[in-house]
This record gives sequence, C-alpha cells and structure tokens, in this order.
Amino acid sequence: MSAAEPPQSANSTPPGGSDAAKPRAWGEHTSAIFVTGTDTGIGKTWIAAALLRSLCAAGFRAVGMKPVAAGFAPGTSVNDDVSALCDAGNVDAPLDLRNPYPFAEPAAPHLVAAAAGVTIDIARIGDAYARLRARAGALVVEGAGGALVPIDRTHDMLDIAAALALPVLLVVGMRLGCLNHALLTALAVQRRGLVLAGWIANALPPRMALVERNVDTLTERLGLAPIAIVGPGEQPSFDATRLAMLGFAR
Repeated sequence: MSAAEPPQSANSTPPGGSDAAKPRAWGEHTSAIFVTGTDTGIGKTWIAAALLRSLCAAGFRAVGMKPVAAGFAPGTSVNDDVSALCDAGNVDAPLDLRNPYPFAEPAAPHLVAAAAGVTIDIARIGDAYARLRARAGALVVEGAGGALVPIDRTHDMLDIAAALALPVLLVVGMRLGCLNHALLTALAVQRRGLVLAGWIANALPPRMALVERNVDTLTERLGLAPIAIVGPGEQPSFDATRLAMLGFAR
C-alpha cells in the first residue's frame, strides 16, 4: 500500500465538504464510517475488511455492518461480503444486526426486495446500527453497489449514510471511467450534506494506463489526496495516522 500524503483541501469547498446540518443519527457516530464505491465489484469489501482488521490491531472493539446484501454464497444463506466483514472484526453480534436485509438473488436491492415482498426500512437499519454501536467502539458500515443504488422507489444507499449521519469513505476502482464515477459520487455525497472523509485508490487488474496520473487528477479535482493507494491484490493496512484521518482516534 503506497503511503499517500495526508489529505489536504485544494479548494475552498471541496466536493466532500459541507456545513449543512446533519440528519438525525442513531447513536454516536464519531467512530464509524460508511464505505461506498464507484461501482460494484471494485473492492469495497476488501477495503472495509482491511479497515476492520487495522482497527482491531489498533486496540478497537470493531464490527462490520452491511445493511443490505444481495447474493448468497453457494450452499449458504449468507452473503460473502457479510461473512468477510464478520471475520475481520472482533465483536460478537447477531447476524441480523450485521445484515438486516439479506437477499439470495444477486441483483439490485430494490428489485430483489420488491420480488420478495420486502420493504427496506431505514429506521430498522438505524436500530440495528444503534445496537451494534452499543457493543463496539468502531463500526464500518458498507453499502451495496455504488452510492446511488436504489433500495426502494425513492431511497438509495446514501440515504442510509445520511440517516446514520456517517462520514463517507469512497473506494475508487482504478479502471477506465473511474474519474467520472468518482467525481459524480463525490458530488452526490456533497449534495446530501455528507462529509467525504477520504478516498482509496484501489488498483484493479489489468492495470489501467496512466494510473498515477489518474490518481493525481482525482487528488486535484476532489481536493483530497488518497488515504491510500492499494495495488492489485494487495492486502492494505491502516496505521494510527490514517485511522485518525477517518475519525478513528483513541
């Protein structure tokens, strides 16, 4: 994992910053973060699990949560991402708190929920979050798919982050198209009055052309240097400085 410089604001109002009033929160949220990404399959869970392992190594009682997950591992009734988050943390908690809305079919949450006759209730997610918060000192909440993936006819993944009043960590899958996807996601985060706490440049195979210059472009446009640059298949770790950048300070 490349050592990136601590994020510095390059603009007076960077895409991730806002002074807007925050929505109601379920419990304290200074030691919790919402992980989203530029797309599905770009390494959100890989990064979220690495963050959890780093929090545990730093002495935190840490637990992962994936409010909505679609697609079960073969022969199981558990999503692979949920299992990875469970394995990475060090707090015992019921599966229905870690993953209030599991769906077997790997498809968009609003579609599988409708097919199952289920309404994804953000208040229920908030209650599960509060109960996890009572058990742990650090929470990593991972969204499904990208930031604007619908969960019903009117709400999307960022509505969950907003309801929990969580800062956002953006995982950028470094491949062709990532500049547009990352900047649009950051804009959506800002428009919701949320804070972009940082971003991770997660390199994907095959290596994209001019990857370093793409990172430089995002650093300039976002007004933030990446928390980390992760190579393909690299197991990242986060030291105390980088954990503190994301709000996890002891």
